[in-house]
This record gives sequence, structure tokens and C-alpha cells, in this order.
Amino acid sequence: MFEQDNLIQLFNQYVVPWSIKILLAFLIFFVGQLIVKLVSSALGKVLSHTKLDTILIDFIKSLARALLMVIVIIAALDQLGVNTNSVIAILGAAGLAVGLALQGSLQNFAAGFMLLIFRPFKAGDFVEVAGVAGSVDKIGIFSTILHTGDNKQVIIPNGTIYSSNIVNYSARSTRRIDMIFGIGYGDDMRKARDVISSILAQDERVLKDPEPVIAVGELGASSVNFYVRPWVLTENYWAVKFDVTEKIKQAFDDNGISIPFPQMDIHWNKPAE
Repeated sequence: MFEQDNLIQLFNQYVVPWSIKILLAFLIFFVGQLIVKLVSSALGKVLSHTKLDTILIDFIKSLARALLMVIVIIAALDQLGVNTNSVIAILGAAGLAVGLALQGSLQNFAAGFMLLIFRPFKAGDFVEVAGVAGSVDKIGIFSTILHTGDNKQVIIPNGTIYSSNIVNYSARSTRRIDMIFGIGYGDDMRKARDVISSILAQDERVLKDPEPVIAVGELGASSVNFYVRPWVLTENYWAVKFDVTEKIKQAFDDNGISIPFPQMDIHWNKPAE
């Protein structure tokens, strides 16, 4: 009888309270998990109506989910009687250690976050970053992927990109083509100007506003150099540059205008005997 009373007392003193605590802890965990899922989903829907990049939205959702799950787990452990202050201190120390170990990765992460927020370029833009020129394939959290004109894939850490100059050739709808054409000192400059002007006028891709600039920009060592600067739509830049260069060379040949190569006159004086 005494042993039975002890078992009943033990059951009431330990089993019942701990069973309730464990049940409540599991309830907090599973209900909290459901709430976290609903909150992160609602956050994703709200952010999808903003101009934020999809990658950044997914990251914010994942980060919010992770932080909320930490809170849920701490609440469940607190229900079990675990000293959560110690757990938080351990998590803080672990986070500091991981941060020091992954300092470079965190720098790339922070830079990727800034790139996705401020959007100096987007997928499809032709850019020059960290000494590499190419089209942007993907902007990730830690790195950005480009493919160059000869179809090489280049993966650049975001920290390197954000700490250097960024040149976005696709940011504006129009671009100016800067070309230099040299003619001989004995050639007719007015005729050369008319030839260049005619070729630009015949190309429908050359914009009328702003008006192309054709000017004598330099009297070189072997040539009179014309600076030719037409404006075109950004997507027509290279096609117009190549076509105009070829057509001007052909037109100069047809009109007897020379394109001199570097040369040097040497005067030799024979010493008197």
C-alpha cells in the first residue's frame, strides 16, 4: 500500500506535470511552425508587389522564417524549463564565431544585398565590373554571373563588384559612338567631311537628335584626324560602328581620299670630305 502511494505521488509530482509541459512544448512548436509559414508566405506576397528582385524576396522570406523559427524553438524550450538565457548566449557566441570565420562570405553577402536593393544593373544588362565586361546572367546573394562576348562564363564575388567602379552600358537607351578617321595633309578636308556626313545621313540607325558631330579634332604627326561622333540606340551600337567604319573606308577610296599610315622623313646630310 505504501509503495502504491509512492507511485501515485511520483506520478502526480513528475509524470503529469512533465507530460503537460512536453505536450505544451510540442503544441507551441507545431502551432508556431504553422504561424511562421503563414507569416513568411504573407510577407512574400507583400514584397512581390514591390520592385524588389525575386532573389531578394526569397532571401528575405527565408531569413524571416529562420528568425521566427528560432523564436518558436526558444519558446518551446522555455516551456520545458530550459534556461533560454543560456541558449541565447550560446547562439550569440556561435553566430560571432561563424561571422569571424566567414568574414569574406559575409562581405559578399552584404554587397549582394546592396546590389539587389539599389539595382545598379539587372539581368541582361551589358556591364563592366571588376575589370570584366559582359552580359549579366544572374545576380546572386554571394556572387554575380556574367558571360563575355566570346561566351565565357565569369563568376565574380559581389564584394569585389561593389567595391569597384560599375559601368552599365545598357542603363541608357542611347549611346554615342566615338570614332576617329585620319586623312592625308594633302587631301581636301571639306570633301572628306561631306563624305562622312553623307554616310551618316544615309544610315537610318543614326539619330538626328542629338545631331552627329564631325569635327577636325587633331592635327596628327601623319594625318588630319576627324572626330566622328554619331548617336544611336544602345542595341545598335556595335552594328553601326562596324558598318560606318567600313563604308567610310570604301567612300574614301572611291573619292581619292587617303588614310595615311605613320611615316617619318629622314634627312641625311653627307659630311664634307
